[in-house]
Amino acid sequence: MVTQVQPIPYGVGRFSAALVLVILLLLAVIAGGVYALYTQLTEGLVVTGLRDIGTMGGSAWGLYIAFDVYFVGVSFAGITTAALVRILNLHHLRAVSRMAELLTIISLILAAFSVLPDLGQPLRGIIYLFKYARPQSPFFGTFTMVIAGYLFASLVYFFLDGRRDAALCARRAGRLQWFYRLWASGYRGTAEERERHDRASFWLSLAILPVLVIAHSTLGFVFGLQVGRPGWFSALQAPAFVILAGVSGVGLLIVIAAIVRRVLGAHDRLTPEVFRWLGNMLMVLVAAYLYFMVVDWLTATYAAPSHEARISRAIYFGRYAGVYWTSVAALVAAFVLQFRQFMRQRYELSRIVLAGVLANVAAVGKRMLIVVPSQTHGALLPYPPGTYSPTWVEYGIILGLFGLGTLMYVAFSKIFPIIELPEEGVEG
Repeated sequence: MVTQVQPIPYGVGRFSAALVLVILLLLAVIAGGVYALYTQLTEGLVVTGLRDIGTMGGSAWGLYIAFDVYFVGVSFAGITTAALVRILNLHHLRAVSRMAELLTIISLILAAFSVLPDLGQPLRGIIYLFKYARPQSPFFGTFTMVIAGYLFASLVYFFLDGRRDAALCARRAGRLQWFYRLWASGYRGTAEERERHDRASFWLSLAILPVLVIAHSTLGFVFGLQVGRPGWFSALQAPAFVILAGVSGVGLLIVIAAIVRRVLGAHDRLTPEVFRWLGNMLMVLVAAYLYFMVVDWLTATYAAPSHEARISRAIYFGRYAGVYWTSVAALVAAFVLQFRQFMRQRYELSRIVLAGVLANVAAVGKRMLIVVPSQTHGALLPYPPGTYSPTWVEYGIILGLFGLGTLMYVAFSKIFPIIELPEEGVEG
């Protein structure tokens, strides 16, 4: 193999003063999250807004679980987009395929981390999972299928998809040449290797898609099968989880792709056509979820039992009305932005990115509305309505997780091309 002296494209191995400043800011955010976690571990869950349901008038699940569901949802669109690119041969989206795969892996790691603070004593919770777990429980399935199996399948796909670029990077002299050779695992790009590699990636993509749907449906079943908890018990929970996962994931992928395009100057790879496809995907998913929301609203306001009606009043007109209507407005605005561009067939990157941001704002709000109101207002026993207000500790930990995820994304982009290299492997 001939060693080349050209640098690896797309900013790999190159640092600017602005990037160093961003890394320092991210480290500061992570440090704040670590301090918040230390405060919780030393003083207990009393420093959070979490309280027992019923007698203490609180919510046992709050911001941590809401963002656990959010992170898992974001991961759905990442690997789904990458798999569909492979199965349907969507050349227009090849440039965002690796970004989507990396988004899935990092989001699943953050989802696992966001559960741990909710346990109070994380180590004890992990030990009890193995000692007392019930495999027939949907909650057990979120760890086995979503966190473990789903993450493993995504890592395998990520490894296979990156072998060609690793082999190309290994041809360039540098301190990470050993790493690229290890990733390439002997891949040389012969016709036989490419055919075998494409076939393996195709069948793995085909196998991953049903796993994704089952995994996210299982997460919805954690709430939807709670027969004694009004507001959760619903056949719509599983499909709604899948659709909203697509909304948040595609929206965040649009934002990430726009940032990469701007920072790396990759206008030739991340073309307007890429964002047109992603924007149209987002529009369809938002429309589908708005339909679910309308169905839920009609059911809850027309003929809901008394306990369901109490939760509905709290969401639509009471304590949680601000979050609900903000989420609705964000989803409607995202749909209108994309639909107008679709009808005119004139697309603006800024509007597509804005739609992606609005979709994620709505997704976070909806996750909170799924988790909290049924605990504070959904008791079957005659308890008064409860309250839940997150404290600085919870916000600090969640911000720390976002900082960690962003830092992981930036770090990877500095050791491996975040965009798939061109066929010849030298331009970019």
